This record gives sequence, structure tokens and C-alpha cells, in this order.
Amino acid sequence: MATAVPTVKLLINGALVESRTEHWSDVVNPATQEVIARVPHATPDEMAQAAAAAKAAFQTWRKTPIGARARIFLKYQALIREHMAELAALLTAEQGKTLADAEGDIFRGLEVVEHAANIGQLQMGELASNVAGGVDTYTVHQPLGVCAGITPFNFPAMIPLWMFPMAIACGNTFILKPSEQDPMVTMRLAELALQAGIPPGVLNVVHGGADVVNAICDHPDIKAVSFVGSTTVGTHVYQRASLAGKRAQCMMGAKNHAIVLPDAHREQTLNNLAGAAFGAAGQRCMALSVVILVGEAQQWLPELVKKAQTLKISAGAEPGADIGPLISRKAKARVQQLIGQGIEEGAKLELDGRGPVVPGYENGNFVGPTVFSGVTREMAVYKEEIFGPVLCVMHAASLKEAIAIINANPNGNGTALFTQSGAAARTFEEDVDAGQVGINVPIPVPVPLFSFTGSRGSKLGDLGPYGKQVVAFYTQTKTITARWFDDAAVTAGVNTTISLK
Repeated sequence: MATAVPTVKLLINGALVESRTEHWSDVVNPATQEVIARVPHATPDEMAQAAAAAKAAFQTWRKTPIGARARIFLKYQALIREHMAELAALLTAEQGKTLADAEGDIFRGLEVVEHAANIGQLQMGELASNVAGGVDTYTVHQPLGVCAGITPFNFPAMIPLWMFPMAIACGNTFILKPSEQDPMVTMRLAELALQAGIPPGVLNVVHGGADVVNAICDHPDIKAVSFVGSTTVGTHVYQRASLAGKRAQCMMGAKNHAIVLPDAHREQTLNNLAGAAFGAAGQRCMALSVVILVGEAQQWLPELVKKAQTLKISAGAEPGADIGPLISRKAKARVQQLIGQGIEEGAKLELDGRGPVVPGYENGNFVGPTVFSGVTREMAVYKEEIFGPVLCVMHAASLKEAIAIINANPNGNGTALFTQSGAAARTFEEDVDAGQVGINVPIPVPVPLFSFTGSRGSKLGDLGPYGKQVVAFYTQTKTITARWFDDAAVTAGVNTTISLK
């Protein structure tokens, strides 16, 4: 007798709820095609219940002392550490990345949870005493109300943890919509959050596709929306949420470049390039997808190809795996189509990753490391965000020429320079037009003391996720000007001017 496939639950008002929907999607192990769960597309009524629960919970949660909120997140980070192996195994089964990379996914989110436990200092206001005769002015940062987050498939632990811990720590309540392709680890994190002490209604989780996204954008009780995902969907979310009067921050597509100067540390640079280009099968918004070799560094191309050839392709749970499968058959077909288009448009295929044989996982969505040289700006492999293990290699005669290539690209998520020259690094960090810059660091995602700062076509909204910027995003600054009188200070007469004297 076949084992029944489990169903993913909704989280509404502190309870795990079986959806009443008639619309379900399969959660598929991308290494085997096994259906490991079924995820509901929440009904309009279920979405309304989640919003109502969040709105009701806000009335008490916003009054909860900062110290009490912080202690919940201290407990939450301990629970995540305790369940790290379980969470990583679940993430690998549904998303495909290697166990080591899955742990990294969780750990980078855990850092934000730890930062949320410091909310007491992050949410402090300012005070200026005696700005006029007996007048003080001060600011407080108050929560907005119900906030929402829409997260992608590629980081099903880290990106949800970018969102709801900081929003909730600031005194808001939250509705999370994870990717329907891999929601199981997100739900386990939500369960641990309840175990840590987050009250009913403060965190709610709904599942679904475009209908649920639109419901989040439209709902009048939701005050702010945070999004990470594709440019197409992110642009839609930003426009629709903004028109509905909400705050919105949308982290979107990318085409991240690295420049390699001839004086760079050769072995270390090649290792970094291969890891950043092909790790997570290239399914990172900060993946290194373009390398610009400057001058004599063009001679490094054969060694870069050899590095790529050493990486082991297998199911993420297999020992020694470096690269797991892509998330779906559709994603695999798209990546392979773009590789074929690159050949047709004249790029030189230095390493072809199509059709790798992975014993025991013949049905997996595998594409191996792929390297193109001779890539130009007009080619589809350069213009499109491939979101697969495909590296485009370009050449430039100088650092100035290489920077011009980067600045001409419409996206501005991240970039990196490999060099041992402080002067070159100084020029690069000042002149390059990208939000996150690495110097000998291939994926320069900031730690939570700072904020994720993608720019240009990679971002809509002024404030980025986590760090100081997201505290501003999830709170309203209120400025208070106060004067207290005693009998001796009372003056006679009516003052009709704007002066505070």
C-alpha cells in the first residue's frame, strides 16, 4: 500500500491548519522527482483569516516590552541551532542544494535572528533637550501593524529569516508566503518560532501563487510588503502594493560581475570564482555569473575551466557533493535552452554541463558547470539572468574598461574585484555602480550589522532587508515636541506666531 503524501499546513492564529482549498501543488525532490508533500493554495477566506488574526494580535504585541520580544528571539536562535541538522536535511530534500550549503542557508538566516534579539538598541530614538525655551524634541520608532513577506525558492530558510524576525521584533505582526516549490523547511522554522514563544497571530503563514501574492498586495490591513524573487514578479508586487498605499521593498534579478586583475592571488581567486559561479547550482541572486579577465589574466581561463571540472555533481545529500540539481525540470530546460542559444550567438563553449550522468539519480534536474568565453553584451547568456551553473567570461584591456561593462548593465546587485592593489580597489569601489561590492570577496552579502543594499534594476524601494535599514522600513518615526509648564513660567497673552519662544 502506497504511503500517503503529507500535506503542508497553513499557520493561522497560532494553529497549524489544514487548508480547505481545491488547488494544490506538489513539492518535488529535484534529485529524484519524488513527490514528498502537497502544498495548498490558500483560499481567499483563509487569507482573510490570517490577516484578521495578525490585525488582532497587533493590538497586544505592539505593547509587549522590548525585552520580552528580545528574549523570544534569544530562545529562537537556540532552537534553530539545536535543530540545524534536521532543518538542513529537510531543505536539501525539497530544494536540492548540498547539505553543507543548506546549513549555510540556515546559518545566514540565524545571524538575522540573533540581530533581532538586539532590537532594544536598534529601535532607539533620539532626543534633543531644550531646543527652545523649556521645549524638548524626541523621536520614537513605532511598529506599522500587519506586515507581509513573499519569499523565493532558492533560499527557503535564509530569506524568510531575513523578514519576519526583524518585523516581529520591531513590534509588528506578520504574514509570510513562502515559495510553493519548497515550503517545508519554512514551515518547520515557523513551528520553532511558536515554540520559542511567539504568540498566536503574531506570525501567520499562507501558501499559494499569484492569487495569494495579489491578495497580500491588495489587503487594506497589510501596511508593508517585503519581496525577494524575479524582476518580473517583484516589479508587479512593488507597483501593486504601492498603489494600494503600502510600503514595499523588492529585491529582484541580477547579473553579478567579477573583475580579475593580473596581480590577483591566482589560486585563491580561481577557487573563489568557481565556488561563487557554480555553488547552489548557480541559483543565487548573488551568484557570480560574469567574470571579466583583464590583460594577462586572460591566460587564466584554462585553469578556471579545470577548477570547474573538479566539482562533483550529485544529489545534495550525497557525501562530497559540490553541486546539486536545479529546482525543477522547467528550470533545467530553461538553462539548457540558454546554453544552446549562447552557442548559436557565437560564444565559445569552453565547458558543457548539459546532460551529466549522475548514477542513481538519472531523473534529477542536473546541469553541470558550464563556461562560455568570448561573451559579448548583446548575447542572451549575458543579458538574461540564467539562474544556473553557467559562467560567462569576458575580456577587457583595463580596469576602467571592465568597470564600464559593469556600469552599462541594468542590474546592480553585487560585484567583486580580485587584486592585490589597494589603489585599484579604491578606484573600483568608488567608480563601480552596484549596491554591494566585494574586494577579494566573490559574494559580498553583508552581515546583519549592515543591510542588503542591491541597487538599480535589482531593487525597488529605498530600504533593504535586515540590518539598520529594515528597522526604518518596519517602523514609523514619530517626532514629539513637548513643553511642561509650572506656574512661575506661565506667560500672559496669546501668541499667534509659529515661534516656540
